[in-house]
Amino acid sequence: MNTLVTRLDHRWIRLTSRQLWITAVASKVQFSTLPPKPVIPSKKPFKVELVGGKRYSWCTCGHSKKQPFCDGSHKTKAQGLFPLRFVPEKDATVWLCGCKHTNNPPYCDGTHKQDFIVCAPLHEETDS
Repeated sequence: MNTLVTRLDHRWIRLTSRQLWITAVASKVQFSTLPPKPVIPSKKPFKVELVGGKRYSWCTCGHSKKQPFCDGSHKTKAQGLFPLRFVPEKDATVWLCGCKHTNNPPYCDGTHKQDFIVCAPLHEETDS
């Protein structure tokens, strides 16, 4: 009986330590591969005139100085985020999301009125 218990104890310890190691490795990988979250450049939508058939790139990271459109800032400030490219079917005046948390990108859906946006600080660009 002692031999059986000892063998089981060793297997349990090996399996437990292996699971802990896998969990530790997985958590490190998970943290390093999570995409960055967008910053909030505006708590209000942007009213824009879109031309039908023209291709637009809506900024998803919030770092662009040409809000609501992309200026390529994501390449250095938010690697892993990419602009949303879209082509409207016809000329239209629309409201594009400024908080970057809409559930209907690139269009505003009122998410900026929710507490997590209202209470969040606006992103202020630094010269670094």
